[in-house]
Amino acid sequence: MREFASEPLVRRLIDWGIDTVFGRPGDGPEGVARAFERHRDAIRLVTVEHEEAAGLMASAWAKATGRIGVCLATSGPGAVHLLSGLYDAKHDHQPVLAITESPRTRLLGTGFDQELCLDKVFADVADYNVRVHVPVQIPAMVDIGIGNAMARGSVSHITLPWGLEPAPDGSGPWMAPASAPPTAPVFVADPGVPPAGDLERAAALLNRGGRVAMLVGVGGGGSTNELLAVAEVLGSPIVKSLPAKAVVPDDHPLCTGCAGALGSGPSQLALRDADTVLVVGSNYPYRETAGDPEGVSAVHLATDLDRITSHGPNDLTLVGDVAETLQALLPLLRRKQDHAFLEQARDGMAAWRRRIELLEDPAGDPLRPGFLVRAIDRLASDDAVLCCDSGPMASWSARHFDVRGGRGYLISANLAAMPSGLPYAIAAQLASPGRQCLALITSEGFGRLMAELRTATGQRLPVKVLLADTTMAASFAVWADASGALGLRVESARQLDEALGLALGHDGPALVDVLVDPSEQPPPALSAGA
Repeated sequence: MREFASEPLVRRLIDWGIDTVFGRPGDGPEGVARAFERHRDAIRLVTVEHEEAAGLMASAWAKATGRIGVCLATSGPGAVHLLSGLYDAKHDHQPVLAITESPRTRLLGTGFDQELCLDKVFADVADYNVRVHVPVQIPAMVDIGIGNAMARGSVSHITLPWGLEPAPDGSGPWMAPASAPPTAPVFVADPGVPPAGDLERAAALLNRGGRVAMLVGVGGGGSTNELLAVAEVLGSPIVKSLPAKAVVPDDHPLCTGCAGALGSGPSQLALRDADTVLVVGSNYPYRETAGDPEGVSAVHLATDLDRITSHGPNDLTLVGDVAETLQALLPLLRRKQDHAFLEQARDGMAAWRRRIELLEDPAGDPLRPGFLVRAIDRLASDDAVLCCDSGPMASWSARHFDVRGGRGYLISANLAAMPSGLPYAIAAQLASPGRQCLALITSEGFGRLMAELRTATGQRLPVKVLLADTTMAASFAVWADASGALGLRVESARQLDEALGLALGHDGPALVDVLVDPSEQPPPALSAGA
C-alpha cells in the first residue's frame, strides 16, 4: 500500500497519546481523513461544520483537560478559518497544535488553486511554525511542535501536502529516504519550587502587608486547597479573573467573585484598597484600578516569567509550580490578627449579592437575563461545566452562575471570541462524557456557528444549549429539531423551569430558546450601592 504523509502524521499523534482531533479535512484519495479512519481505534477525528469551530474546540479541549488540543484544516480558506480559535488559544496561553494542508510542492509558486503561503499566514499566531518538505521530517516536527506548545502554553503550526510521498531510492540525494534528528514523544515539566531565598523574600513582603488581597488567574488551576490555605493565613479576600472563575468556589467566604468590568464591586474595591497583592497565575492589570499604583506591592507567582505583565518597582517574582510553591511558602507566613480588610470585603459581598438578586426578578417581560442564568444555576448539576459566549453573557454568567462543588467554567477570555460557547461545550463533552456540559449563549453568537449543533447530534453528545434570544423572531428551537436535537422555546417565566428540566434530563443534545429582554445590559461593577 502506498503511504502518504498523513499516515506518519497520524501515527505520531497517537504516539503522544492524542485521542481527539477537531477539523474538516479534504476528501482526496490520499487525504488525512483516510489515515484517521485506519487508526479509528486509537484516535478520533471530530468533523465539524466550520473550521472556526475546530480551532475553538481545540482551545477548549486544552482548557478543559490541561492537555494539548489539536485541530486541522485543508488549504486555502479552510486553514484561514482556524485562526480565530488559534488566537483564542494564544491569548489564553493554551497549548494547541494546528495542522493544515498546503498545495503539492510541485505546484508552489504557480498560482494554483487555493495557494496560500500558510507558514506566513500563521506566523503571528504560532510560536513554532513550519512547512514539511519531505515526509521523514514529520515525526520530529510533531515532537518539537507539541513540546513547544506544552512548554510555553502556545500555538504550534505544521503545514504539509496530505499526499506527499517518500521518494524512491536513487531519485536524488536531497529526496532520498533518510533520518531526521532523533526526537521522542515525551514532555517533561519544569521543576516546581523557586529558590529558598526567593520564598523568604516573598513571605517577608506579604507579612509586612496590612491589607493583603489575592488575585487568582487561570494559572492557579489545580491549586484550590493551597490558595485557600494561604488566603486564610493572610486574611486576604480572593479575587478571580473571569477565566479563573472555577479555580475557587464562588460561595467560599473568602471569595469576592471576579475582577474587572464583568465582575463584582467588592472585588474591584479589594484591589483598589489593598496595599499588598499576591498575584497567582494571572496577568490581569490590577494596577490600573489600584488606589495607590506606585505604593502597592505585589508578589507574582507564575509558571513562566513571560506571563507576568504588571510588574512594579516594589514587586517580587516567584517562578514555579503554583501548588508546590504555595505549599513551600505557607510555613513562612505569619497569620494575620487584624481581619478588618477581610471583613470589609465580606460585608461588601453580602451587599453585592442582595443587589444581584434584584436583577433576577421573574416579573420581567420578556425575561431578564439574570433570571434565566440564575435558574440555570439552580437546576444545573454540581459537576456541570458552563461554557459561555463572550459579550454581555459573560457578565451575566460571572454574576448569576455560581461555581460550587465540582463545577467548571470555560470562556474565551482575552480574545473574547463571541461564538465560543457551543464549540467549547462540544469539546468539554467529548473530554468529559459523564459530566453535564452547558453552552450558555446569545442569539447573536449562536447565529454565527449554529451549524455546530449538527456536530453535537452527529457525535451523539448530550450537550445542552441554553440560548438567550434577543431577536424576538423565528424560533431557534425549530432549527434544533431539524438538526436532530430536542428544541424547546420559552416565552414567559412560568415556562422556564419546566423547559430547563426537560432539556437537562434529555439523554441527547437539547436547545432551549429563551426570549430575553434585548434592552437590558449588565450594570457596572462599581456604582452607587455597590
